[in-house]
Amino acid sequence: MMTETRFSSQSRNPDVLSCIANLSSDEVFTSPQLANQMLDTLEKAWRAANQGANIWEDSSVKFLDPFTKSGVFLREITKRLISGLEGEIPDLQERVDHILNNQVFGIAITRITALLARRSVYCSKDASSAHSIVKSFENYAGKIAYIQTEHTWEKGKCTFCGAGRKEYDRSADLESHAYSFIHTDSINNLITKTFGESMQFDVIIGNPPYQMSDGGHGRSAKPIYHKFVEQALALNPSHLLMIIPARWYAGGKGLDDFRNKMLTDKHLRHIEDYENASEVFPGVDIAGGVCYFLRSQSTPDEQNMCTIANNVGRDRIESTRPTDEFDILIRQSQAIPIIRKVLAAENVSVNGDGSLSKTVSPRKPFGLAGNYKPKQTSKRGVPCHFTQSRGLEYALEEDISGALAPVLRDKWKLLIPRAPIAGQTDFSKPVMFYYDGNMIIAKPGEVCSETWLVAFSAESEAEVKAFQSYLLTKTVRFLLLQRVVSQDVPRERFAFIPDLGNYEGTYTDEMLRDKWGITDAEWTFIESKIKNHGD
Repeated sequence: MMTETRFSSQSRNPDVLSCIANLSSDEVFTSPQLANQMLDTLEKAWRAANQGANIWEDSSVKFLDPFTKSGVFLREITKRLISGLEGEIPDLQERVDHILNNQVFGIAITRITALLARRSVYCSKDASSAHSIVKSFENYAGKIAYIQTEHTWEKGKCTFCGAGRKEYDRSADLESHAYSFIHTDSINNLITKTFGESMQFDVIIGNPPYQMSDGGHGRSAKPIYHKFVEQALALNPSHLLMIIPARWYAGGKGLDDFRNKMLTDKHLRHIEDYENASEVFPGVDIAGGVCYFLRSQSTPDEQNMCTIANNVGRDRIESTRPTDEFDILIRQSQAIPIIRKVLAAENVSVNGDGSLSKTVSPRKPFGLAGNYKPKQTSKRGVPCHFTQSRGLEYALEEDISGALAPVLRDKWKLLIPRAPIAGQTDFSKPVMFYYDGNMIIAKPGEVCSETWLVAFSAESEAEVKAFQSYLLTKTVRFLLLQRVVSQDVPRERFAFIPDLGNYEGTYTDEMLRDKWGITDAEWTFIESKIKNHGD
């Protein structure tokens, strides 16, 4: 006989879903604690949008996790509905059958996660077996489906997700990681095919895969989580709640359009931001942290106001502000007044005009790739700075190219590493992007590979050194931090740093604080984020 205790969290000690190792840093399991925190956020938003109604007491609401792995979201939703619908459907078996037949749906990302999710939700990997808590299923999948899908290859990449054919073109008995939810031209047709009927979901919730190898150089990977968001939006749920990497705030390969849509979405209601991903996914390293967001279709805000909560360790700071004030999302509300006054003081525009993003060189300032090796080794040629470990070697004259090369070559140059933070992915810690030991002042006639950016060039070494002192101030490095979401720091990240034009003498934070009107309280915040090198 079925009893209520089978659905009680106390009956699982410890909860097995809190003990499962992650598949990878790209397919991360969600803990029950995080799932319930997200469901609490959903409950609050549902009340706000539905005159105080309790979502767990509504037997008509349909939920979908379209990228289920452990089944934790579906399980925790089911537990809440079993409690909330007791008054409407007193018989427990009848209540369970109703919920899991008509309200709770999932699409698994792989065969094994389909089995795991069914075991979590139905207490049996076969939903129609005698061990299943649902007595009305006639098929093994129940309402948690898995659809074997293949990539569609064109020029070595999948046309749907961008996966590299070399990495993912596998035999039929191996997982292809071609996720059905994003490998379709019609998401509504996919839903009909999957569940046997056209369906309108009220809530879509989950934690999608994050990226796939795209066949590029080294460990090059392409984000795919935004594709899951876009497909979910196409289903037009009243509430969408997903946890994804936070890199979309200011960067990410191919995420410019997605970022713009998110920042200008009048239905975006809440963002819970974690600068350190390990706070919610222990042992997982995700550069730039993670966030979960809630979008409510029924409550648009014409001013794009959104509640944003920034979490660093035990500190949580919540603010309600517009998401479209800048071209990126500023994760810390305390930084916004500082950015505003600096940009206003120096007439820096929102598109970066007047900032160092127009001064710092693009990648490959001399046309030389990071892995460049001259065809013939020689101790003669053009002096070239490669990686810090290789030092100054030589490039062949004929290999140097690009419109900037003739302009920069004969000047004094400040070279800064494009990836200066040496594996740092936890930006909740005070970081030192640049210090004098990881910069190079290159002489006239010297060039560099893609490993370096030319931050500044001038006719004299003195002017380059003056610029270097400006870049090394904590204030400037703080402005840079606001746009950094990964180890890669291209020129676009310098858009909040004013270009002062002429540089002379030595710049100090005291000088910049006075120039830009930075208060003592604001300076304390800046110092909490940027320490001296070696601290």
